[in-house]
Amino acid sequence: MRDDAGTTRRHKGGPLGRVTPPTVRILSSPAEVARAGARLCVELAWQAIALHDEFSVALAGGNTPRETYRLLAGSEFGEQVDWSKVQVFWSDERAVPPDHAESNYGMARRELLLHVPIPPANVHRMEANRPHLGRAAQDYEDVIRRHIPLNARGFPRFDLILLGMGADGHTASLFPGAHRINETSRWVSTPMVTKLKSRRMTLTLPVLNAAEYVLFLVCGPEKASILHEVLEGTNDPPLPAQMVTVPEGHRAILADEAAGALLDKHWRSREPRVRQPEGTR
Repeated sequence: MRDDAGTTRRHKGGPLGRVTPPTVRILSSPAEVARAGARLCVELAWQAIALHDEFSVALAGGNTPRETYRLLAGSEFGEQVDWSKVQVFWSDERAVPPDHAESNYGMARRELLLHVPIPPANVHRMEANRPHLGRAAQDYEDVIRRHIPLNARGFPRFDLILLGMGADGHTASLFPGAHRINETSRWVSTPMVTKLKSRRMTLTLPVLNAAEYVLFLVCGPEKASILHEVLEGTNDPPLPAQMVTVPEGHRAILADEAAGALLDKHWRSREPRVRQPEGTR
């Protein structure tokens, strides 16, 4: 990470090397985080559709993005998006049916997808409730391959990936101490979450890092310590959220005052921006 002078720090012992710091914006409340998140999603959709006539996004689950989805479904933001040109994926999913209360797909469907004119063929849920989860993960890779262009390293380059940040530093379903978190061949994995005693489906770290734009939404006082650790810590090994560095794209964090309470003042001056790619795809 960089300090106020703009120098770059190395995470001790970790594989991160020299990384560019994220853009960070601290807002007054979760409602303002949601509004800023919705506005940024719309701006990125405009840019992607103008450049290559399509916008690909991988949605996050959990409670934090819920209000952002509600805003995107409303007239203020939703009517600014050409939903016929949006391809929707997920960054991770629990092994539950799509109508289950804990389904990431189910939450996004209720809050967003049922309320916007997106073609059903443009919605690609992770079928993590299938009995053969490994086969389901491979099938999801095949779906991604059909819709998302690859970068020079052969990984899919989403226009936007939305992520949360757990109080333990996990993101998507990449948890601290997980086996083969540095997986470099698979796009979708099915890790066992030991503390939850269940498997999940998740995009792998190389796919997160290949994105054009990664946006973390972080809210609540219970996230203050981990947000400070992710931005300022020198963990060995690094926390999963620290390992999302997006070396050829842009990453931003929108946090409320409670989550940002422990951050140094210089983080508060960093404004999320839409990164202008070079050329079109």
